Amino acid sequence: MKKTILSAAVILGIGLSSCETSEHNTNSENHTQTQKEEKMEISNKEKVVALVKSIETGEHEPASYINPEKYIQHNLGVADGLAGFGAVLAQLPPNSAKANTVRAFQDGDYVVTHTEYNFFGPKAGFDVFRFEDGLIVEHWDNLLEIQKPNPSGRTQFDGETTITDLDKTEANKALVKGFIEDVVMNHQNEKMTSYINPAKYIQHNPAVADGLDGFGAAMKYFAENGLVMEYTKLHKVLGEGNFVLAMSEGKFGKGDHTSFYDLFRIEDGLIVEHWDVIETIAPEANWKNTNGKF
Repeated sequence: MKKTILSAAVILGIGLSSCETSEHNTNSENHTQTQKEEKMEISNKEKVVALVKSIETGEHEPASYINPEKYIQHNLGVADGLAGFGAVLAQLPPNSAKANTVRAFQDGDYVVTHTEYNFFGPKAGFDVFRFEDGLIVEHWDNLLEIQKPNPSGRTQFDGETTITDLDKTEANKALVKGFIEDVVMNHQNEKMTSYINPAKYIQHNPAVADGLDGFGAAMKYFAENGLVMEYTKLHKVLGEGNFVLAMSEGKFGKGDHTSFYDLFRIEDGLIVEHWDVIETIAPEANWKNTNGKF
């Protein structure tokens, strides 16, 4: 933990040490300026991917992409700030962590990643980071143990990764917002095919098969077994081009308080692919920060 925090402080403080001669001062200033320019060329998306990977590699520099004075943590099992982040890393067994980011996209000051982790066990995760002035100041995530392939043989990670249709970002975000509100929350199933392509719906949920038939079969199973999947609030919709993430709150299974992260791929104005991570929200008495899940 101390090494992580110290490395961030050292990196952020490069170029602040005193110099003995004016020539050395000039060289130091030029070197510092070059480093700043190099860092400016790194996109927020690249910073996040590097930070996530550093969990595996132990590389110190990505810690400098976090604002050490302001890091708001929404993972309820982690304390606020760099200290909380460092404390979790310190608990990892040596050389156990793995992090392979499969998808990453950016929406304004937000970066979304879809990552295959080994982090206290194999997990699928969505992470959302918010930036201010080029530094990370806030983090949300949803994590789930890696499951077996679903009835259609698809995993939680495979499928399309290429970002396209950047000019359609806002329209695609509106489409997903409408789907969550109309179909998922308000059960207007007659509108289903206005949002989902009935001829092509690729499903990566571990328990659900491809197509509208697969979705219908899953809902029938829930109904017959007294289970629920209830979305009560849509908190955020973030997207870039053909990929859109919806972050929602509700109840799942036997009524557990739940966080739903749904990633959709849109093609020609309709949803054609879906990944998700569903995580039970811990009781407030067990929270390690007071920021809430959303």
